[in-house]
Amino acid sequence: MLKKIHLQNIKCFQDQEIILAPLTLLTGLNGAGKSTIIQSLLLLRQSFLQGTIYENGLSLNGELIYLGTGQDLLTENAEKEYLGIELHYEDIEKVSWLFSYDKSSELLPILSTNYNKQHIGLFSDQFQYLSAERIGPRTYFSRSNYKVKQQNNLGINGEYTTHFLSVFQNEIVDNKLLLHPDAVSDSLKAQVDAWLSIITPGTKVDIGDHTDMDIISLRYKFTSARNVSNSFRSTNVGFGLTYTLPVLVSLLASKPGTLLLIENPEAHLHPKGQSIIGKLMGLASMGGVQIITETHSDHVLNGIRLAVHGGQVSPNDVSINFFNKQENNEKIIHSVENLSIDKDGRINNWPEDFFDEWDKSLDQLLGI
Repeated sequence: MLKKIHLQNIKCFQDQEIILAPLTLLTGLNGAGKSTIIQSLLLLRQSFLQGTIYENGLSLNGELIYLGTGQDLLTENAEKEYLGIELHYEDIEKVSWLFSYDKSSELLPILSTNYNKQHIGLFSDQFQYLSAERIGPRTYFSRSNYKVKQQNNLGINGEYTTHFLSVFQNEIVDNKLLLHPDAVSDSLKAQVDAWLSIITPGTKVDIGDHTDMDIISLRYKFTSARNVSNSFRSTNVGFGLTYTLPVLVSLLASKPGTLLLIENPEAHLHPKGQSIIGKLMGLASMGGVQIITETHSDHVLNGIRLAVHGGQVSPNDVSINFFNKQENNEKIIHSVENLSIDKDGRINNWPEDFFDEWDKSLDQLLGI
């Protein structure tokens, strides 16, 4: 499991370490560097998949991420023209790379590395990345036997989630902490329905696999104590249901040892749904899945805090990183503060601009 990442001269960071845990939150101001952490991991994995990480270098453009050329990556205040990424794992020696700077190149050559093809989680088959720009309701969804059946992948935009759920709907959810007590069974489909019903009461997923047309349909039914509604196209129900489906499926389906990167899991969800996703991320991390998530939601944070308060999640397994930037001597200084959480879910060192807007607004409303 990843314990720390150290970046040098990459985008807004000249020299920065980020502390990681089974569940890591990246929070803070826009443009303060949260995405840079996830992008750095994606760059390494992309280069591994393309085969360039061994000898050739860091591949900036590909299926996972497209960043441009070297000039788009080197930090503005770099004193030397190189880029460094260092990964610290709990059970192996740190793995590091230094890459030379080439302003116009999409491939930054390796200057040095101690990577010798050892197994690290970032390069394993147990990896899932869901970008902030996920796919919303559609009249139909794509199928991919390669992505779904061979790679167990939902697609970076969640575009294969419906096909994934169709294929693996009867698989048993491994992590017993994630099992909803009101579900009809421990199967993936039953658990998805149960948790969706907490977000929007009575919701059930209805999937149609149209192999002759190579498409998948997604519809929803709504149940009550007395009846079951007709099925409705995903385009005719709440946008948030389909948008959050990849997040929910990834949390329930991930096996122990999986590295799961999720951007903005709260998107298009009402506060209660956001809190539930926070709780589920905490429970998934306690089952051996490492989750790194970028979020702007205090409800996601509070869902995690409540899980810690309830003893379901260990505070030692949560890392909260607050990203900030301030002007100092006519320069913009980026900083990252790691915040501690106690066993009661309290965060004692609460910095300025860290989910404090409600308190500020309330003070104005009360005339304080």
